[in-house]
Amino acid sequence: MKNKEDKNGKAAPTEQDALLKSHRRSATAPAVQTTHKSMPFLASAIDDKGMPTRSYSISGDGSLSYLTPLQMGRKDLYEFIPFTAVFGMQKKERDIERAYASYAAGLDLMEAEMAAEAAHQPMSDLQKAHRKSYSELLILDEFKIERVMLTTPLIFAVIVASISQFIVGYNIGVMNAPAAVIFPGHSLTMWSLAVAAFAVGGPFGASVAGKLADTRGRRGALLINVWAFLFGGLLQTFAIDMYSIIVARFIIGFASGTSSVLVPVYLGELAPPALRGLFGTLTQFALVIGILFSDMVAFVLATEQLWRVMFSLTSIGALLQLLFAPFLLESPRWLLSRDPNSKRARVIIKKLRGMRYDYEVSTEANHYIAACRAQEIKGADCAGEQDEKGALAEMFRDKDVRMLLVCCLGLQMAQQLCGINAVFYYSTDFFKGIIENPLVGTTLVGAVNVIATYVAMLLMDSWGRRTLLLISAGGMFLSCAIIVSALIGIVNNLYALVAVNLYVTFFELGLGPIPFLLVAEMFDAKYVATAMSACIQLNWACNFIVGLVFPYMSYYLGPFSFAPFALVLLITFVATFIYLPETQGTTPEELQEMIKQKNAATEYHNFNIESTYATPIDLEWKLAMENLRNEEEESMRTGTFNYGFARIDGGLREPQSDWQTNLNYS
Repeated sequence: MKNKEDKNGKAAPTEQDALLKSHRRSATAPAVQTTHKSMPFLASAIDDKGMPTRSYSISGDGSLSYLTPLQMGRKDLYEFIPFTAVFGMQKKERDIERAYASYAAGLDLMEAEMAAEAAHQPMSDLQKAHRKSYSELLILDEFKIERVMLTTPLIFAVIVASISQFIVGYNIGVMNAPAAVIFPGHSLTMWSLAVAAFAVGGPFGASVAGKLADTRGRRGALLINVWAFLFGGLLQTFAIDMYSIIVARFIIGFASGTSSVLVPVYLGELAPPALRGLFGTLTQFALVIGILFSDMVAFVLATEQLWRVMFSLTSIGALLQLLFAPFLLESPRWLLSRDPNSKRARVIIKKLRGMRYDYEVSTEANHYIAACRAQEIKGADCAGEQDEKGALAEMFRDKDVRMLLVCCLGLQMAQQLCGINAVFYYSTDFFKGIIENPLVGTTLVGAVNVIATYVAMLLMDSWGRRTLLLISAGGMFLSCAIIVSALIGIVNNLYALVAVNLYVTFFELGLGPIPFLLVAEMFDAKYVATAMSACIQLNWACNFIVGLVFPYMSYYLGPFSFAPFALVLLITFVATFIYLPETQGTTPEELQEMIKQKNAATEYHNFNIESTYATPIDLEWKLAMENLRNEEEESMRTGTFNYGFARIDGGLREPQSDWQTNLNYS
């Protein structure tokens, strides 16, 4: 496409020309005025001829930053990716990495073009393309290395924290099998309350988790939560009647709701941006494996003699967490929000990242602080303390954000009202009369749940979110139709077993992970915490409704008990098809534009990707070697260089034995 022409017939400058001209002016301009606050640093960054020797940037407020291109990219990752570990967020992380690599390669090419023009050796199109692609690969390779560099303290912290999610999953499924052996003779209402009490405690725990984490620290809040699991597990183990079971389930549910908020935030604040999606995936696997484990132990422990042992595993898991509590490090973000100069935060960062030098730790701490400020909401501090009602009101006042929030809340309702937890709470009762041993069917469902979670992880990168939601809702609707058909005798009962497993599989492909993933992907990072908190509380409330009502649905509707779930799924399918746009998160082009806008007021100097892959320690060592070589060359010219043949001052040492006195020392 031709450029527009001005009134003289000359081609008007394009946006690229203007950017290049601005960049050239900033890079070749004389030294900054002496009143500029960056002058002390510039004194060490300019050689004796007045030419800059290091890569640096000057922001719009005049502050100077000495970051390599890779460090600049990590800073952008910190600011764009929320401090939350969410299942399936790996794609967003990689998209931001690619967008920054392209942006940085463009700046590097501009610098190279200016240098070539100054040397009267302009670059060819082939050279430009090679330079840009090579620079992109350098940046992406460094990002890739960061995704596989896991330190031992970080691994242990992730494992210990993830035990909480395992306990949550275990308690979702633990009441499934032993209904007939726990205090025989209880009423349907009492058992429904015992199951649903877990979901009653959940919203309360989710609502206080944020305040608890802000006042006691992420680690302190996690430990309090572990004690809640321990106390609830002990009360359930030594229960004297169904009322004790109900109270214990409420306490465990409270701890589970708190865990559902704390664990993603804690891991998100410990992990580097490139690993938050991975850690979110690990916590999801911990939850579904906990459900499967509860199904498996039921084969041995769901008896009148051993059901208390089955309940005691909750307390055992909590005791393991307390035993390994020293591996739970405090969140650096929380510490830095309290004190930007916190030495404890820097020590923890050094452990988590495996860093060797103080300048690396200082740079990482600055990334935390900058991201913390970038993700602030009006009325909130860097730690996340805010008036949640005020934050929600701000989100509803913004027309675009309001629509996103309504969609996400609607999907949270659909996730629970589709009846998935009716399967995990009551599948053993459901399979009675369908297969000989209902526990086999329940365990098969738990195993399929784990496998489907893995398949969903693979599909997240290549399928659109709307597409997966439509497939999920449509597949679950058809599964419900098959279940009802089997229960009323139209098809064989074994079709019901197959349909329930398909139902769980389709859930994990879409309605399971995507409602929470959309919150992390579609909202600005500053809104994610508030939106996630509202979604979690609504999710737990709907969970309670399903847990309480399904036994009555099964009793009064009989073979049509899944019909209401089919209706919810049909509504979800239609609403998703009409109102939810296709999205896989922000496109690469949009991400590049966001990065350009964010750094529009920044001037980059000596931006050379290839030459800046040396640490300041390397540069100091190189300078020391050059000084030593210059001194040796100068002494050679003056004739004072010691080649190792000079006479030792003071002569030879005195002989120290009789036989030495007979030697000739001439």
